[in-house]
Parts: sequence; C-alpha cells; structure tokens
Amino acid sequence: MSESGLRERKKQRMFQELSDVAIRLFLERGFDAVPVAEVAAAAEVSKPTLFRYFPAKEDLVLYRIADHMEEAARVVGEADVPPLDALRRHFLDGLRRHDPVTGLNDAPEVLAFHSLLYGTPALAARVMAYQERSEAALAEVLGGDLDARLAAAQIVAVLRVLALENWRRIAAGERAADLEAEAMAAAERAFERLERGLPGLRADGSGSPG
Repeated sequence: MSESGLRERKKQRMFQELSDVAIRLFLERGFDAVPVAEVAAAAEVSKPTLFRYFPAKEDLVLYRIADHMEEAARVVGEADVPPLDALRRHFLDGLRRHDPVTGLNDAPEVLAFHSLLYGTPALAARVMAYQERSEAALAEVLGGDLDARLAAAQIVAVLRVLALENWRRIAAGERAADLEAEAMAAAERAFERLERGLPGLRADGSGSPG
C-alpha cells in the first residue's frame, strides 16, 4: 500500500476510535454530562487534535451514521430502474435485514444508540442538518432543479418518518420481528402515496420529477 493510502487508513481509524470512545461515554453518562476534554483524555489525544477530526461535539456521534446521509442519492444513481422503484426496493430490503437505519432493529446496542441520538435535543437538531445534506445529494441526482429539490425533500421526509416510527415502537417495547410485517406494509403505503404525488419518478413515468 502506498504511503498516502496508509495515511488515509490511519486517519479513518482515528475517526472511528474517537467516535467509539465518545459514544461509549455518552451512553454511560449522557451527552450533555461528558465534556469534549474528557473524550479527548479517554482517547489519549489532545483536545485540539480531537477538534481537527470533529469540529463539533455532535459530530462525534453522527459519524456513525454519516455514511448513510447520501445513501438515497447513491441508490438512485446506481439503479437501472426508476428512482422510486429503486428506493422502495432498497428500504424494504433494509426492513427485511433489520438494518438499523430503518429503525427496525431491537439489538440493545442499536436501541441505546438511537435513544441517545433521538433523545438528545442537540443531536436531534444535528440529524436534521445531516438530512438536509441527504436531500441536496438526492436532488442533484434527480436533476438539480426546483422540482427535483421538492421531490427529494418529500422522499427524505418519508424515509425519516418511517424509521422514527419503527424506532418509537421498538423503544416502547415491541420486538422487531413482531413489527416487521406492519413496518413493511407502512412502507408500501408510504411509497404508494409518493408515487401518486411524484408520477415522474415511478415505473410508468419518465424517471424525473419534472
């Protein structure tokens, strides 16, 4: 491996280690109760070093889901079917796999992370900012104009609400396996409504929102 490749692997490893240490501390004591200086000390780095990797405290947590922020755009961009067909298939596959991103996962560590993420106001607000990035990336793939931006906003909102509803019910005590059929049916209904509102993105449309 080249020297630049080794540096990149080391950099990514540091991102992961800092995020893991921070999340462990936040889960133990709460996001607001753990200062950044303590995270840096636990990770055995200086505070300035930590801020070079993560400019904001919230980013230490959001790093774990950062790869998913442009997932909708990637799915549409790589698909050989119309956008809504590709996104429907991808989300339903995620539900079948109990992908944590769909909210349909009752593993204790996943439930704890989601509780931290959605139960902390500062983190919940940061998630919304990440979702704006997701909208922008999807809109670009869909054409980049106003119609594309409106379509992307609707799609990302639907995916967010579906995932939050699944997490809410699991957090209330339901099991993922028992909830799966209902979650699949809810997703199907949601995509049917999207298709009625965005006919250009469905199988019998043109493939673009305009």
